[in-house]
Amino acid sequence: MLFSEHNFKRRKELSGSIEVICGSMFSGKTEELIRRLRRAQIAKLNVEIFKPKTDTRYDENSVVSHDLNSIQSTPVENAASILLLSSNTEVVGIDEAQFFDDQLPDVCNTLANRGIRVIIAGLDMDFQGKPFGPMPELMSIAEVVNKVHAVCLQCGGPATYSYRTVPSESKILLGEKESYEPRCRTCFNTIS
Repeated sequence: MLFSEHNFKRRKELSGSIEVICGSMFSGKTEELIRRLRRAQIAKLNVEIFKPKTDTRYDENSVVSHDLNSIQSTPVENAASILLLSSNTEVVGIDEAQFFDDQLPDVCNTLANRGIRVIIAGLDMDFQGKPFGPMPELMSIAEVVNKVHAVCLQCGGPATYSYRTVPSESKILLGEKESYEPRCRTCFNTIS
């Protein structure tokens, strides 16, 4: 049976998906997000990239990895803004998803149901080792979940936790190597 052009267009319309890249700080989440988005741009797909307006660590208008690779993005106040700014888009990238409100999973489902490929990067756990923001729900609705690992700075093993090295009980504390270090489960729970 020949695949008609109409069937191809219909299949493309229905091919939306959600991909989640998660892990601890310094595990390469943003680096992987940028890699996937650049490949989509090379394929000449219409790509829009979003990040929370509160994330100004490296640049106000770009998603930037710890290795200083970057890609232009749009900072937004909330998840609903992504829907308003993603018309005529084929691929949507979202960085630092853990900082978004609880509407992000619904927004991602809406985009995917419209046939858009949604690629999300974020911390799966906070500094206390507890699920972070909308990430657990995003992981449960995603077609693909990739958990990436850093290197534990205490023992050299695979790190899945973000250990906070400065005193603060605030759930959200923007920081880098001066405030956090990646740790494995054992070192996270036994070394202070």
